Amino acid sequence: MRIHLIAIAGLLAGLVGAHAKDAAKTYTSDQPYEDVAASLEDAVVNRGYVVDYHGQIGDMLTRTAGDVGAEKPLYSNAEFIQFCSAVVSRKTMEEDLSNIAFCPYVLFVYEAEEKPSEIVVGYRPLPAGPGRDEVNALLDEIAQEAAEGF
Repeated sequence: MRIHLIAIAGLLAGLVGAHAKDAAKTYTSDQPYEDVAASLEDAVVNRGYVVDYHGQIGDMLTRTAGDVGAEKPLYSNAEFIQFCSAVVSRKTMEEDLSNIAFCPYVLFVYEAEEKPSEIVVGYRPLPAGPGRDEVNALLDEIAQEAAEGF
């Protein structure tokens, strides 16, 4: 039993040390930021979903930079959108009621201050499993579409 606990502790320590870039699925675009951000929202809305919230992460970081002693800007632009799908969410939650933890779904888009004109679009994939795989496929499809500019 003790060996199992040590192994689990080691696994958890490795997960804590993981970087977000390792946990996020991203695509890049050379299109203007405003176009990619608009394409991201369009890709959600054109599928019949409603954007529940539009978060302006870049604006918040700029606004609070002085309050937290920030010395350099991180993003030229950065935002996220969240939405839910009644059909996909219900199917996922029918598989496992605890899948409620993954709703709403979040996609992000940003332009790093250090890499102007490289626009990154992405999402954090849900753990693989029944129902969640369909959500991951949907998020991936939307992120790719936004990055490609369709």
